[in-house]
Amino acid sequence: MTPGINLARKAGISHTIHEYSHEPGSESYGTEAADKLGLAHHQVFKTLVAKVDGRELVVAVVPVSAMLSLKQIARAAGGKKATMATPTEVERSTGYVLGGVSPLGQKKRLRTFIDDSATTLERIHVSAGRRGLEIELAPGDLQQLTGAQLVPLQQA
Repeated sequence: MTPGINLARKAGISHTIHEYSHEPGSESYGTEAADKLGLAHHQVFKTLVAKVDGRELVVAVVPVSAMLSLKQIARAAGGKKATMATPTEVERSTGYVLGGVSPLGQKKRLRTFIDDSATTLERIHVSAGRRGLEIELAPGDLQQLTGAQLVPLQQA
């Protein structure tokens, strides 16, 4: 059990847990999840943490088939500039290890933004809080559980 799975269960939302064998040394965790689970890359979303204007950490949830636009996440958060958070900042604020960061059940609730492409899908997959573990749920449920805003986040 992870805090993310516990949150989904407690909220009573429809979800499915998918487990796969994570290969140590794999750097593209989201792509690995999509490939191992036989899913299209636009259905699996990665959870990234960015720092806006050098102060606020925010969560960006984007398809593994896309690159996060730092300009878009800064704009969505009402800032001017964003950079990727350091691994230490990510792990300290979320309580999860890299490659297993879930948008659900984070230690410190950060403002969350989901790429608006999620609205074209009935179900999406995000990390359930551990490498090799994904949770499948409706984008609207993810938005509700995280308090997220749906905005364009992909690089053009």
